[in-house]
Amino acid sequence: MNPLVHAEQAVLGAVFLEPGQLNRLSSWLRPNHFHRPVHAATYAALLKLQADGHPATETRDSEPVPLSWVTDAVAEASIHTRGLTASYAHSLVSACPRPEHAVVYGRMVLEGAIHRSVAQHATRLHQAARADATRRGAEETVHHAEILSEVLADLARRWGTEPRAVAPQASITPPSAACPHPADEHLLADEELLLGCLSARPQQLRGVVGWLHPDDFADAGHQQIYRSLGALHHRGEPIDQMTVLWEAQRRGALADRTLDVERVRRICDPSAFAGAADHLGELVVQASLVRTAAASARQVRSLADDESLAPGRLINYALHALSPLDEVRRRWRIGTDAEPGLSRTANDTPAPPPAARIDAARSRSRPNRAVAAQIRVSTTASRPSPRTARTDGALHERRQR
Repeated sequence: MNPLVHAEQAVLGAVFLEPGQLNRLSSWLRPNHFHRPVHAATYAALLKLQADGHPATETRDSEPVPLSWVTDAVAEASIHTRGLTASYAHSLVSACPRPEHAVVYGRMVLEGAIHRSVAQHATRLHQAARADATRRGAEETVHHAEILSEVLADLARRWGTEPRAVAPQASITPPSAACPHPADEHLLADEELLLGCLSARPQQLRGVVGWLHPDDFADAGHQQIYRSLGALHHRGEPIDQMTVLWEAQRRGALADRTLDVERVRRICDPSAFAGAADHLGELVVQASLVRTAAASARQVRSLADDESLAPGRLINYALHALSPLDEVRRRWRIGTDAEPGLSRTANDTPAPPPAARIDAARSRSRPNRAVAAQIRVSTTASRPSPRTARTDGALHERRQR
């Protein structure tokens, strides 16, 4: 038996020996926190006997506990589970080292329940994400992500800690967030179509740059093209096949073979694509949400399987693993107009970048203005002014006379 089973036996044995210990446990330890069904049924039976005012709950520490406390608990629990006998109840009594340590044993049981609950809900989130990836949806993923967040908050309250996202220590290395499966062909086609639409009609960038990020693209080459489009849009420069290709080259996407010239020109061909960028952007962000959910679920499950993690650290590390998913979900809601007060419809399209921002973005490719100003000052200082030149000429003429 593992230590968790011993802890469950110890806490039940403590309550059999000292019924008053149930007053210290009943407010936070629940039957579903027990891993073994027979233990859960026994603890539920003890809680029912306490609620019904069983005479054993009135005994003092110095008084002997009536035998009916054990026999009645076994009879009540046997209604809901099989295999429970009076001899097993007595074995629970013998498994308790010190009845006065019942609260400590109860916290051990709760700790095991926290690990188990986090693992179960992370598995459900991962399964929902895999299913949504197949049917190209996100509703189930969002639903189970919200449930997992609520479960973590509730477990933190039961454990007595404040839920907050904390990055795991360097020695704890959950699985990478990278997608382990190749991207769907339909998704890659949607990404290419979106990039082609943005290249052919750059004005559509205004409606998507606020909520569509490069990391939302599953393909690394598509990420680089979108970064190039975003950089050109930010600097207010023209966007076409040539400018996108040049920007991709400046960013090293051609040197590291993430992209090649023909691929960029094919994707950015203005005659090959047409469509609404906002709708395609929604599909890309939705797929990104599902991928991120699957990756976060794998990380949370790996943390939950680490029995060395205390519940407080497990909950905080799990919240940190869910942080990327929360960010993508927020942007997905903006993209689908589901976020209150935020919209990206045509009527709410922001104005073009102001001239000051365009000038600041372009300044990195211009000569340093301070140096240029110093050059102008030094040149002006070395050049005689017209008045000085006229004065010197008059003096020279006077000397000649």
